[in-house]
Amino acid sequence: MNIKKIIFSSIVIWIVSLIFGWLTCGWLFNWVYELHPNIWVSDAQIMSTNSMIATSLIGLVTAFLFVLVYAIFYKGIPGKGVIKGINYGILIWMVGAFSGMITMPFYMIIANEVIVYWIIQVLVFGLIKGLIIGAMYKEKL
Repeated sequence: MNIKKIIFSSIVIWIVSLIFGWLTCGWLFNWVYELHPNIWVSDAQIMSTNSMIATSLIGLVTAFLFVLVYAIFYKGIPGKGVIKGINYGILIWMVGAFSGMITMPFYMIIANEVIVYWIIQVLVFGLIKGLIIGAMYKEKL
């Protein structure tokens, strides 16, 4: 494992995550969070300094974990380069996001449209992160 590649790739993915999150949840698709039932905290709470710092740190940690798991399973992921990264993004989506979110309507009072939006958003973002990591992180075999 190349720790420098892991750290650098993590930072790039974290920055792209911030931009992607702002573009989708904060601007383009923010209407989804106005659907009934409205269970979300206020904009003031979201924009508070503590919330912004916490979500940024959590985003950095999850970006690091995404890259670290990629590095650990590198040899077992099918494909090469960008295709390997895209395959990884799809696998993470299937095991994590899709399987976790698809059951939400059964135990949460949340608009079904929000769940569909999240499932699609996380798939698209998984593909983007996979593309980035596939392009950036290459082990010498």
